[in-house]
Amino acid sequence: MKKTGGFMIGILIVAAALSGPRPGRPAQKSSDPQFKVKLDFNRWHDVPELYSDMERLRQAFPKFLRLASIGKSQDGRDIMLMTVNNPDTGPETAKAAMYIEANVHGNEIQGGEVCLYTIWYLMENYGRIENVTRLVNERVFYIIPTVNPDGRQYFMESPGGSARSGHVPVDEDNDGLLDEDGPDDLNGNGVIEQLRMRVPGRGTHRLSSTDPRILEAAPQGEAGDYILLGPEGLDNDGDGRVNEDGPGGYDQNRNWAADWQPEYVQRGAMNYPFELPEARGVADFLAAHPNIAGVQSYHNSGGMILRGPGAESAGEYPAEDARFYDELGKQGERIIPFYRYLIIWSGLYTVHGGFIDWTNEGLGIVSFSNELWSSEQYFPSEALREQQKDPESRIAPRRSRYFFDDYLEFGDEFLEWKPFDHPQYGKVEIGGAWRKTQGRVPPRFMNEELCHRNMAFSLYQADEMPMIRLGEAAAEKIGEDVHRVFLDIANPKLAPTIMARAARNNVVRPDLLLLAGKNVQVISAGWVDNKEVYRVKPSVLQLIGQKDLKRIIVRSGHPGKTTRTIMYLLKGSGDITFTYDSVKGGQAAKTVRLG
Repeated sequence: MKKTGGFMIGILIVAAALSGPRPGRPAQKSSDPQFKVKLDFNRWHDVPELYSDMERLRQAFPKFLRLASIGKSQDGRDIMLMTVNNPDTGPETAKAAMYIEANVHGNEIQGGEVCLYTIWYLMENYGRIENVTRLVNERVFYIIPTVNPDGRQYFMESPGGSARSGHVPVDEDNDGLLDEDGPDDLNGNGVIEQLRMRVPGRGTHRLSSTDPRILEAAPQGEAGDYILLGPEGLDNDGDGRVNEDGPGGYDQNRNWAADWQPEYVQRGAMNYPFELPEARGVADFLAAHPNIAGVQSYHNSGGMILRGPGAESAGEYPAEDARFYDELGKQGERIIPFYRYLIIWSGLYTVHGGFIDWTNEGLGIVSFSNELWSSEQYFPSEALREQQKDPESRIAPRRSRYFFDDYLEFGDEFLEWKPFDHPQYGKVEIGGAWRKTQGRVPPRFMNEELCHRNMAFSLYQADEMPMIRLGEAAAEKIGEDVHRVFLDIANPKLAPTIMARAARNNVVRPDLLLLAGKNVQVISAGWVDNKEVYRVKPSVLQLIGQKDLKRIIVRSGHPGKTTRTIMYLLKGSGDITFTYDSVKGGQAAKTVRLG
C-alpha cells in the first residue's frame, strides 16, 4: 500500500507540474488560490477606503469592471457604483441584471463590506470556479456599497452610534433650529457613554447581583443607589434635553414613491417622495436600466430575509408572485442559518414609502432586503441555546453580551464606569456603554462568513432571474413556398420574465417576439402545447390574433421553468431570424432557412 500511495502521489505531482498555472493568474500553492487583490474583511472601511478598494479592483480587472458615480450626496460625496459585466458575452442591456446596494442607513455599515466582498469574489474566482464564471458571463451586476456616504463617514468619524440619517438638515426638536444639539463626546474616547450619579438609598437604579456591570431598575417600592442621567452630552440649546437634534433626522428608506405617507403618518418620510438627493440618484439609475430584474438592499440587524409589502394595507402579492418569492426566501434560510424569511409588515414592522416596495411595485423588480447580523450567531448550538434559557447561566440573555465580550473579544467592546466631572451635572460616573460597532454589526472576526453567505444568497437570486433561450426551430415545407416552423422558447430559471404584479401595474414593457426576413409573409401564428399532437390534430393551435405577426407582443411574459412552442405558417424563402426580446429576461435569436 505504501508503494501504491507513493506512486500515486508522484503521478499527481507530475500532473500538477505539467498543467501549470492558468494564463493570466499566478501559480497556486496546493488548493489555496492566489488572489490578485488582497482585501481585508475583518474591519470596517470608511468611505475613502471603500472607494479606494473599489478603484483597486477596477484597475486589476478593467475588462469586467466599470466604476462611476450615479450622483452626489447632500454633502457632495459621490455615490459610487461598480458595474460587473463581461462585454464578450454581450452588452449590459441584453442581459438580466442584479442591483445590490447597502448602507442606506449610515450606521448600518457591514452591508458595504458585503458589496465589496461580492465584487472581489466574482472577479477573483472568474475562470476558477465554473458557476461563478457562468454567472459573470450571463448576468450583469450593479453594486453600490454605500448609498449614504455622508451617514457612513459620519458614523466612522463621530462618536454617535445612531447615525441612520443622511445630512439634509432637519429640525427634529421643533425649536426653529437645524441640527443644533448633536452628540458631545465629553471625555474624547470616541463613544457616547451613559451617565449616572451615585445617591445611596435615594436612587432609581441598582447594580445587578449577577453582574455589577449591569445597571437595572430597582424593584417597585425599593430605592436604588444610582440615578441614570442618560447619554453623555450637553444641553447645547438650553431646552432641557441632550443630543436631541443631531445631523439629519430622517429615514432614507421612507422616501420612495410606493405607499409614501407624510411625516405625521410615517416618521422620517420627508416632504415628498424622492426629495433626498441620494434617493433621486438611485431612482434615476434604476429607471435608466430596465434590464434590472433583481434587487437586494442590505440593512443591518435582525437576521432576516425581507420582502414586501411594507404595510398590510398594500395587500398581499399575487399568488404566483408570492409562490416565487417563497421559493427564493426558503432557500435563503438554508443558505444563511439563523435568518428568517419574513414579510416586512407582519415580520418586522410597518413601513410606508420603502425602497423595495417601490422597486417591486413601480419597476417590477424581484426585491429582497436582508437584515444582516443575527445575535443568535453568538451562541449557535442547540446546547448553548438551552443554557440561555436558564436565568442563572453565564450566557442568559441579559449576561450573554458580557460573556462574549469577556471571552471572545477580551473586553474590547464594553466600557467600564469611571468617575467624571460633568460641566452641567457635576460629579458623576461615565461608562456602562458598548462601542458603537457592538450589537448591530458582527464581531470583526465573524464578518467574512456573513459577507460570503449573504453574497451567496444574492448570487442565487441573480442566477434565478429570467433567461430566455431559443431551442429547436425547424422549417417544414408543406406547399409551394409555404412552410411550417415550430420554435421552442425556454426560460429555465425560476423567475418569469414579467412578474404578475408588474404585468397588472403595466410597469414592465411586454416581451416581443420578432421575425425578420426579406421575402417572408406570415400567414398565421399560434401557441402549441404539444407539437406531435398538433401534427395530427391542428385544432389545438391557440391562434395569436394580433395584426402584426412579425412583431408579436407577449404581454404576460414567459413563465419560469417553462418551455413554450409557437408555430408559424410562413410563405416565402431564404433566411429568417427569430428574436425574443425581454426587458428583464434578455435577448435570444435563432436563424432558420426556408426552402
